[in-house]
Amino acid sequence: MSHRISSNDGVQGTDVTNSASLQYHSEAPYIHKVGIPPKQNLLQEFTATLKETFFADDPLRQFKDQPLSRKFIIGIQSVFPILEWGRHYNLTKFKGDLIAGLTIASLCIPQDIGYAKLANLAPQYGLYSSFVPPLIYAFMGSSRDIAIGPVAVVSLLLGTLLRDEIDPDIHPHEYRRLAFTATFFAGITQVMLGFFRLGFLIDFLSHAAVVGFMAGAAITIALQQLKGLLGIKKFTKKTDIVSVMRSVWSTVDHGWNWQTIVIGVTFLAFLLLAKYIGKKNRKLFWVPAIAPLISVILSTFFVYITRADKQHVAIVGNIKKGVNPSSVKEIFFTGTYLAKGFKIGVVAGMIALTEAIVIGRTFATLKEYQIDGNKEMIALGTMNVVGSLTSCYIATGSFSRSAVNCVAGCHTAVSNIVMSCVVLLTLALITPLFKYTPNAILASIIISAVVGLIDIEAVILIWKIDKFDFAACMGAFFGVVFVSVEIGLLIAVSISFAKILLQVTRPRTAILGKLPRTTVYRNILQYPEATKVPGVLIVRVDSAIYFSNSNYIRERILRWLGDEEEYLKQNHQPRIQYLIVEMSPVTDIDTGGMHALEDLHKSLQKRDIQLVLANPGPVVIDKLHASKFIDLIGDDKIFLTVADAVMTCAPKTEQA
Repeated sequence: MSHRISSNDGVQGTDVTNSASLQYHSEAPYIHKVGIPPKQNLLQEFTATLKETFFADDPLRQFKDQPLSRKFIIGIQSVFPILEWGRHYNLTKFKGDLIAGLTIASLCIPQDIGYAKLANLAPQYGLYSSFVPPLIYAFMGSSRDIAIGPVAVVSLLLGTLLRDEIDPDIHPHEYRRLAFTATFFAGITQVMLGFFRLGFLIDFLSHAAVVGFMAGAAITIALQQLKGLLGIKKFTKKTDIVSVMRSVWSTVDHGWNWQTIVIGVTFLAFLLLAKYIGKKNRKLFWVPAIAPLISVILSTFFVYITRADKQHVAIVGNIKKGVNPSSVKEIFFTGTYLAKGFKIGVVAGMIALTEAIVIGRTFATLKEYQIDGNKEMIALGTMNVVGSLTSCYIATGSFSRSAVNCVAGCHTAVSNIVMSCVVLLTLALITPLFKYTPNAILASIIISAVVGLIDIEAVILIWKIDKFDFAACMGAFFGVVFVSVEIGLLIAVSISFAKILLQVTRPRTAILGKLPRTTVYRNILQYPEATKVPGVLIVRVDSAIYFSNSNYIRERILRWLGDEEEYLKQNHQPRIQYLIVEMSPVTDIDTGGMHALEDLHKSLQKRDIQLVLANPGPVVIDKLHASKFIDLIGDDKIFLTVADAVMTCAPKTEQA
């Protein structure tokens, strides 16, 4: 590597007895030139970019240096992880999984019946969706803690989107077929995202937008339950808060049923108390888990012995007995509903996928193990495809049930298998016992479940950290609450994209100054004690330079320069002779960025100011050479650090 030696004097020592040490201190420091990375051909560059984009986790590393038979086994185990961890399964783990599975089963059965109503489907379809999908996931999923089944937000979203196309009261059969079609395409979407390793697409829905969307959906779901909680028969089909409250208050004199209200409010208070107890004492996790089932049993028994259904207390009615029937012939593979089912499936599938991945990552981090996001997508998609063929609607990970599953002591996905077996027994034997279950209980169970989706602490933290994120959060929240779930989702996605575009097109820039008694240069706004170097303006660009932001960066730098020159002129200080651009944060540059640098160089030449670049990265320096920009400004204007650039370029009076 070549070097340039500065003209500065070295550091002088006193009372030095070691001649080698004296010689070291008297030498001038070296200024290293910026290294140029080895040249790659087009194929190598394309392969490296493709690998980093889609295969950053190097999924094939476990196949390296393995015999063919071992590769086959590893391949099967990667598709069905149960074959790998199942070899180490033991009785101790099974005891934990058995307790966890029974616990989440007691929670999911009443919830599933209520969530099916959210999706405007018969109660048994909620139970179907907690039988087949969890079994598929147990064999293919990589999360140990996630509990699979219908969830409130996806049920509401699916029900809303389906009802916009088909009225479930007028055409229940076509509505059900469209639900299966949407579930099929939701699964296909999830599988394709995982297979083609496009999971990063779900990250475009920011955390703040998800928090706001979930909170808004929770409010909307709770408002929808006022129909069952108050015993209202004629209720609006709209989901916005204005329509719902108008529908509620317009029936206050003649539409409310006091017996229903007593049942609903009493058990809602019981459920919320149970949740509070479980939150205060983690050892009593089973209290909130079993509370919904206890509520169903007690309320059903009460209605049956008092025949409250004769007093206009709405009940669930008959739930079809038996396991999932085939729905292969129910799916729309042709006709006008094919495209509608595809559209609904993609939207609902993405939301379901986002929720499941977030839950999976949360518990994996908590228990310090790894999950493969792309394998998760394939597992979730496969279970929904199979589910759509067996009369299920979209299933995903449930946060409330997953939390109970984790606290209850689950070790593996066998807890999902246990839950599925309990649901199977329920479908085969005891569904007739739910006939007299009051709808008010289902409303209470759903309200108590969705309360946890409102994360006020997260909203406060978002406000403290990033006001733009807070705007995205509130936009999604108010969109869901005051307009509709679809509009809220659209707002959430739009604001998330707007933030990305704003950050790309308007990157941050900063003027740097030298920290006292160091050779470190930092943002003068963050470090007020940092001093500017006379005759030199040091600017840092905090992003890649692309066509979308190159003109802004050039204009911003020239504006910094103009302001500085005006200040120096007013205070009779030496003019700017060098503009140093700190390029450490600049990870890439395209042709638009190169043109912007060339234009900046021309503008500076007219002002008799020299352009200097400090520490361009390997990609950037390679492109600077390829575009001949180095020849334009001179190789002696490229430095490894800002300190090196200042040492060489600053006026002699500053160096003295």
